[in-house]
Amino acid sequence: MASLLLQLAGLVVALAAAALILVSVIAFITATKMPPYHQHEEEKFFLNAKGQKEILPSIWDSPTKQLSVVVPSYNEEKRLPVMMDEALNYLEKRQKQDSKFTYEVIVVDDGSQDQTSKVAFKYSQKYGSDKVRVITLVQNRGKGGAVRMGVFSSRGEKILMADADGATKFPDVEKLEKGLSALQPWPDQMAIACGSRAHLEKESIAQRSYFRTLLMYGFHFLVWFLCVKGIRDTQCGFKLLTREAAAQTFSSLHIERWAFDVELLYIAQFLKIPIAEVAVNWTEIEGSKLVPFWSWLQMGKDLLFIRLRYLMGAWRIEPTRKVS
Repeated sequence: MASLLLQLAGLVVALAAAALILVSVIAFITATKMPPYHQHEEEKFFLNAKGQKEILPSIWDSPTKQLSVVVPSYNEEKRLPVMMDEALNYLEKRQKQDSKFTYEVIVVDDGSQDQTSKVAFKYSQKYGSDKVRVITLVQNRGKGGAVRMGVFSSRGEKILMADADGATKFPDVEKLEKGLSALQPWPDQMAIACGSRAHLEKESIAQRSYFRTLLMYGFHFLVWFLCVKGIRDTQCGFKLLTREAAAQTFSSLHIERWAFDVELLYIAQFLKIPIAEVAVNWTEIEGSKLVPFWSWLQMGKDLLFIRLRYLMGAWRIEPTRKVS
């Protein structure tokens, strides 16, 4: 009996090793050597408030605003106005209190099939295209791809990622700014402050099914085991980066869908960019595009491939040129 169990154990180990080798080979063969950043001709422009085309700036240019807010949006015609109203009311009030404060909001329509771009453009007409710009992507890239397109067209000294659903209270950007300042001096002008919902975990578990709770814990374990250490909540869509940190991390980013946050922080930790995790106010908003089981399965696969591809050298992180 003992010998049979040993044989079975050996068989399981051999099968697991064979599966890992197979997955590693697939991960290596299917890896894209360079981050798939490209712009269609139409994506190189934005419409000003008069409806005229203007060329988008580049993150490699010198900053001309204090803060850029990048809002990835996919079929968000209903939820976007609530978030934009809160954000712009806050930003306008802050600018009145501090005349030196300057900002821009960049809404990136990720190939929506509804009226997201039209809804966003109304804000550009109301506040002016120097403050609100809309980038409409030709096809859906995924949240990570949309954020990167916005980041690469931003003008801010600091760049904030903010979800279109408005789940995080926008004034909490001040908490991230304090978290970023606490990291000074910034090595090579690079630092990141991540909004975090980790303090709300007990409350969220009470409202979730056992299955979703199991998926959540499984995902957190994989993130910790494979990619990112020391950050309890990698997936909160409220993150503040210095311009240099954004340029360096997004230039190496490969993942364009839900797991892009994990690769972003993996790259940041590899480059030894200091990261602060800051508790923010967060509320569950109806209309999430995340399909629980399949999205978690996709993210699990992405986490494994992130680790394997960097480990095997299929993907590499190399510091790029400095921002002007």
